[in-house]
Amino acid sequence: MLVDGKWTENWQPVQATDAKGGFVRQTSSFRSWVTPDGSAGPTGEAGFTAEAGRYHLYVALICPWASRTLIARKLKGLEEVVSLSVVEPELGDQGWRFAVPDPVTGATYMHEIYSKADPHVNGRATVPVLWDKKTGRLVNNESAEILRIFNTGFGDLASGPDLYPAPLRARIDALNSRIYPRLNNGVYRAGFATTQAAYEEAFRDVFAELDLLEEELAAGGPWLTGESFTEADIRLFVTLVRFDAAYHGLFKTNLRRIADYPALSAYLARTLALPGVRETVNIDHIKRGYYSIKRLNPVGIVPVGPALPWLSPEA
Repeated sequence: MLVDGKWTENWQPVQATDAKGGFVRQTSSFRSWVTPDGSAGPTGEAGFTAEAGRYHLYVALICPWASRTLIARKLKGLEEVVSLSVVEPELGDQGWRFAVPDPVTGATYMHEIYSKADPHVNGRATVPVLWDKKTGRLVNNESAEILRIFNTGFGDLASGPDLYPAPLRARIDALNSRIYPRLNNGVYRAGFATTQAAYEEAFRDVFAELDLLEEELAAGGPWLTGESFTEADIRLFVTLVRFDAAYHGLFKTNLRRIADYPALSAYLARTLALPGVRETVNIDHIKRGYYSIKRLNPVGIVPVGPALPWLSPEA
């Protein structure tokens, strides 16, 4: 963990719990936006103008929050506009590590980039991170905001579908506010719970949401809002695609698999068929990464399975 900008203790997945022993997620601390004219976004400071080659994205392929941004970068045609670094999948004592020193900052560990951005920063060094190469500043480390930055912040430099269209925003916001606490974060609330009561509460939330989503997609679709693929679908997909490989066993959310839900399984296959999405999914990284968390898997054995019918063997 970082304390006043210095690495002081081994990486831990849980920094805080609530009164019931439930997992409390760290709040993102860098919240500026890239905009076409450099004006301030909904949060943070002004001055981050959209420019090709100026910004760099740091991700881990195991991480669903980082994968949100990676998918948006693909779908919005920003691969030649925003450069990319991928950290190693395993979480070691110093958190995320680069296979070779980061070509942008020279860092070996992600926490060094945080200390470079703020010499007095505290907490975990998370991904994703959107970095400004021009000024050497960390723009944003909140995945939900980076997703929207990629959707509109780069103006004419981006292409592809509008992932947050005005007519659907109320519906998207309602879906996000329901799916995030119950499922996206619900699996973490179950996996990192420190009491039986907190675990069982999270477990119930996870499967109540999966059951509801199965009903909704079976009755409608093809996407959560109907005919339009939106950011709500990205946010759901990144959890679903990790569920059977990691959350079902390691996080003890084992009542049912996604493979047991016909509509959700078909939804996963449809999403993976979108151009570029499959390239963002690396099941080897996902399994190696999650099963490297010593708190949950002290001996570090990575399971061979499970079979994932919606993915080809090489994924």
